[in-house]
Amino acid sequence: MSKQPFQKAYLTSYEFIRDKILNGEYPRGTKLVEERLAEELGVSRTPIRESIRKLEQEGLIQQKRVINPTATDISNTFQVRILLEGFSARCAATYMDAATLEQLETCITLARQGPDEETMKANEQFHNLIVQSSNNPQMIDIIDRMQSIIYLFRKTVVIYRRPFLLDEHQGIYDAIRSHDGDTAERLMKEHLKADLEFCLHFLKQ
Repeated sequence: MSKQPFQKAYLTSYEFIRDKILNGEYPRGTKLVEERLAEELGVSRTPIRESIRKLEQEGLIQQKRVINPTATDISNTFQVRILLEGFSARCAATYMDAATLEQLETCITLARQGPDEETMKANEQFHNLIVQSSNNPQMIDIIDRMQSIIYLFRKTVVIYRRPFLLDEHQGIYDAIRSHDGDTAERLMKEHLKADLEFCLHFLKQ
């Protein structure tokens, strides 16, 4: 198989498996069988194998099964986010320009007014704009590689309506707009800790 057809088959396979996990069609604990997926998609096992390997790196698959995260797994993921996104919020209070600040405010407005899917997208963009404003490529790359697993936790807090979620976004925005790095970092950390506690509570149920 030449490089271009393989790349197309790989991207198709990766997106197919990822989307099935993220929308719940492959529930937690589902075993992924390479032969079956290859037959279903009409590709060889090689792009399937590479797709599964990438999804393992992103934290959605463990030992060829859809992740069924433990409380420790969830806590570890959030610890990374709390450190990096907290610092990003501090940096954003210094570096974020007026145009990006306006986008940040729009995210809050859209999240308050839209359906769940719109809120999900606005929530994701809100956090991404802040991380991008850190001006730190290494931090941006780490968070980018975590996006798939972050999506699952974001889905939990949005669909099950975590209280004060958007009010907390407003507070973070206000601190960044006021160039108050200390407050922006503290509020972001508190925000993500509240997400963590909500996800752990949901896991217990």
